[in-house]
Parts: sequence; structure tokens; C-alpha cells
Amino acid sequence: MKNLELLPASATEADTATGAQDGRTRDKITQLLLERGGATAAELGRALGLSAAGIRRHLDALLADGDVTIRDHASGAPRGRGRPAKVFLLTDAARLRCGTHAYDNIASAALRFIAVHSGAAAVTEFAEAQVSALEQRCRAAMEGAGDDPFARAEALAAVLTAEGYAANATTIATGGQLCQHHCPVAHVAAEFPQLCEAETAVISRLIGTHVQRLATIAHGDGVCTTHIPASAGHAGNTTTKKNSTVRTER
Repeated sequence: MKNLELLPASATEADTATGAQDGRTRDKITQLLLERGGATAAELGRALGLSAAGIRRHLDALLADGDVTIRDHASGAPRGRGRPAKVFLLTDAARLRCGTHAYDNIASAALRFIAVHSGAAAVTEFAEAQVSALEQRCRAAMEGAGDDPFARAEALAAVLTAEGYAANATTIATGGQLCQHHCPVAHVAAEFPQLCEAETAVISRLIGTHVQRLATIAHGDGVCTTHIPASAGHAGNTTTKKNSTVRTER
């Protein structure tokens, strides 16, 4: 008698292997586009030894994911009949994921310059100015969230996720937590904690209560975690809500 339970597992293993192979091929395409600045499907196919149908399948997937874009081939050579060849290029988002960039180094150098020539207070002033626009956007988006700190934390998590911080708010036994799984300035904040301090102050003002930073990505932690202490009015409710989590990561 056939063991039918093995069939789905085998299919799953085959799908996994195919997915891994596809991922490696698309990584190669991305690297080629990064090195060449752009290439036609035919050029990519020849470089990778793929058929026209094979390279088209991968390019269609990269287009759907927003990793590549298309433009008409610009060439001074005369062309024959038919549609002009299309050139595939990496999008800005895909390019940022490739390799390292000097943006963090430039930002750190600029803050060092400010610290040397204007003092630590100027760095703090700069950090506060940087997060002021974020605070305004969050406050506008949180209208209608009410006065409850935990409800406001949930609303703030949703806004921060839209800003790219991949945040979630969780109710725990001692109050609540706001977690940010991404920090766009982590490398700079590792040297200049004023950025984290200014952001924590913004979180406190937006939630409407004192908060405490327990961990930051800038200091080597996996997540930026902000604790929201339970007030006397919420102390009796935290036990029933301690396992509830509002996840808003994208």
C-alpha cells in the first residue's frame, strides 16, 4: 500500500529546491544589472546561459517585485525591423540592497563636524530637528486614536510601519511595548545616541506618557524596544490583555 503522506512532502521539497534555484538565478541577474548598469533580456540570457523563455520568466518576477524597470534601448547603430530592444535596469530600491553605501559615513562625518565646531548641544538640536517632521506626520495620522496610551501605541506602530520602521505594539503584564524591527539610522545612532534620545522623546509625546527605551538596534540589539509603564487605571486590565499583540510589520 502506498504511503500517501510522502507525496506532499516530496512535492514540498521539490518546490523548495526550485524556489532556491530561482532565487540564486535572480541574484545573478541583479548582480549583472548592477555591474553593467543595464542589459537587454538577450544579453542577460547569453551571460547566464538561459533561454529566452527562461530569462523572461525571471525578469517578469523581478518586475513584479519592483526590483527592475525597463527603458527603450538607446543605440546609435542602425536597427532592423521590429520593436526596439528593451533594457532592464535596477530600481533605486533594489540598488540600495546591493552592497554598501557611503550615506551613513557621510552622515556620521557631518555630525562629527557639528560636534567639533559647535558642540554636543548642536548635535542634540540637529537630532531633534530631524525627528520633528516625523513627529508631525505621526501626530496627524494618529488623530482619533483617543487618550489611552496603549491605543495610541498601537496607532503609532501602524504609522511607524508606514514610515519604514516595521513596528508592532504589544500589551504585557507590566504595561506595553512598542517594538521597531528596522532603524534607518542605526549605524549613525551607534556613534550619536542623541538620535535615539530624540526619537524616544517623540514616542513619549505621541503616546502621551513617560516611556523607557529598553533596547536599540544601534546598540547591537535585534529590536528597538520601548516600554510603556502601566498606569494605575490600567493595572487591573493588563493580565487579561497581556498576550494580545497588534502586528503591523510589512
